[in-house]
Amino acid sequence: MSVLPDAEWRARPGLRRIVAALGGEGGAVKIVGGAVRDTLLGLPVTDIDLATPLLPQEVTRRLEAADIKVIPTGIAHGTVTAVASGDHHEITTLRHDVETDGRRATVAFADDWQGDAARRDFTINALYADPETGAVDDYFGGIDDLRDGCVRFIGDAATRIAEDHLRILRFYRFAARFGRGTLDADSHAAVVTARQSLKSLSRERIADELTKILALPDPRAIVGQMAADDIFAVLLPELDPDFAATLDHLIPNEFAAEIAITPHRRLAALLPADRGVAEQVASRLRLSTRQRKYLGAVAEHRGDVARPVRQLAHAIGVEAARDVHLIAGEPAAVRDLADWEVPVLPIKGGDIVARGIAVGPEVARILKDVEAAWVAENFPGADRVAELVDQKIGRTSD
Repeated sequence: MSVLPDAEWRARPGLRRIVAALGGEGGAVKIVGGAVRDTLLGLPVTDIDLATPLLPQEVTRRLEAADIKVIPTGIAHGTVTAVASGDHHEITTLRHDVETDGRRATVAFADDWQGDAARRDFTINALYADPETGAVDDYFGGIDDLRDGCVRFIGDAATRIAEDHLRILRFYRFAARFGRGTLDADSHAAVVTARQSLKSLSRERIADELTKILALPDPRAIVGQMAADDIFAVLLPELDPDFAATLDHLIPNEFAAEIAITPHRRLAALLPADRGVAEQVASRLRLSTRQRKYLGAVAEHRGDVARPVRQLAHAIGVEAARDVHLIAGEPAAVRDLADWEVPVLPIKGGDIVARGIAVGPEVARILKDVEAAWVAENFPGADRVAELVDQKIGRTSD
């Protein structure tokens, strides 16, 4: 039997309080999923989820009796969030599926650990660990698959996908994170066969999973595999034919510029240089208004890398201008935007009126001409702007 190595998170006081509350008086609780998997791999652990055969009402009663705050985050599916010593942990009652339609599941509570494991997606995610001893329960060969770098569905792959169609995208994401070598043949064949079922998922779930894929340190190989498998034909038919070359330019630029990864920059690189198409994709994926405007600006100005980067930033914003250069330009250009904010023109229409120009369209024209000159001169200070105003007024008077 495998045992978890020592890890800092295992001794956290909040977790110890929860385990004590749920493990006494005939109770039981185990660490499940990602925390077990990542600890076995020596990776950092962020979320520590727990499973228990106790019903949600009993979980709540025991935790509150131990003065632990309980939030009913997913009570219908048996999940509560416990807040202990500042740490948040999701606790879910063991379950089995009663009915699934590929988007949501009706579940019944159970007390069978292996049955709970059988309803999970991949073998490497169906690992349970005793919080006291660290002993790991592995019902489906997940530890061997971790060692071999194999991402494999539990049981019949087509059945697991039919239970939740999002598992198609999760397969690609987990294969990119934990896989080594070729993809598991049965799992890979099943996701390709089922790809049309992605159309039944909500746009928000699609966007969330796609964002996670694009947030990987280097998603080029898996994105290329998804394209070859016609996943994007269903998911993102607007995919630019030259996306691979664009990513090959972008990702080394990100590393060279030491810029934090943003998945929406990678999404921009997948799309054609067409503002209308980019905004249409953002709307379909239910992205925020800010993200829609960002994708549109990057698409429209993709080739605008000859213009000084600060002037471009004045036109479309610092983030979009920086990413235009990362996607299609040179990483050195983004250094000019470090710790730089788009300045505000240090003059207003009232200042022009005060110089004797009557309120009206002439003021707006002068202001626009002054701003254009100010930008062209790389945003000089107020004294130079005053000279520009005088020049424009003089020309207008003439």
